[in-house]
Amino acid sequence: MNERIIRTDACVGEGVAWLCKQEPRFAKAMQDLPPLPLRLKPDGFASLLNAIVGQQVSVASAEAIWGRLAEAQMTTPDAVRTAEDDTLRGLGLSRPKVRYAQALARAEIDYAALRDLPAAQVIETLVAVPGIGTWTAEIYAMFSLGRADVFAPGDLALQEAARLIFELPARPVEKAFREMAVAWSPWRSVAARIMWAYYKHNKQREGIR
Repeated sequence: MNERIIRTDACVGEGVAWLCKQEPRFAKAMQDLPPLPLRLKPDGFASLLNAIVGQQVSVASAEAIWGRLAEAQMTTPDAVRTAEDDTLRGLGLSRPKVRYAQALARAEIDYAALRDLPAAQVIETLVAVPGIGTWTAEIYAMFSLGRADVFAPGDLALQEAARLIFELPARPVEKAFREMAVAWSPWRSVAARIMWAYYKHNKQREGIR
């Protein structure tokens, strides 16, 4: 696996410099932004469970539910796999999310092995688990595995940022956006960081949790 891994702020800075040289509109977007956050997170089961918890709820709600799960020590595969449905629901998970959490716990993913797989194979492995969609898998590859050349074209905040930065008549649809992002390889995840930061700056909203 020869893909570039983002490990430090310097890696992000290198990506920003490359993107700003290649695309003047990124350089313009960066003028009013502070240094981009590294945004790396631990990998493993808990990170994906956290992503499931955050689906279709506010950041505040997701953090409250995650806090209850953590307090109840329900953030490991064994704990979730053996928990009663009512226990997980009592901690704030909806019925579908209980199913997704238990499916993830039963999937027996070798998280350490994912670190050495190509990003495409990582995403393929993760989306095979019910409740893990392409967006969640891409975010995991970007921030839990530090992959430098992964993008999430289905993300609404990225789409809106692209509309603003590139002065598009409308948000790009996912397929077109994925094709548009090819030009930002091998630093597509840094392009995404620029766009999330630009979205937050202009909309005063947090693009991702």
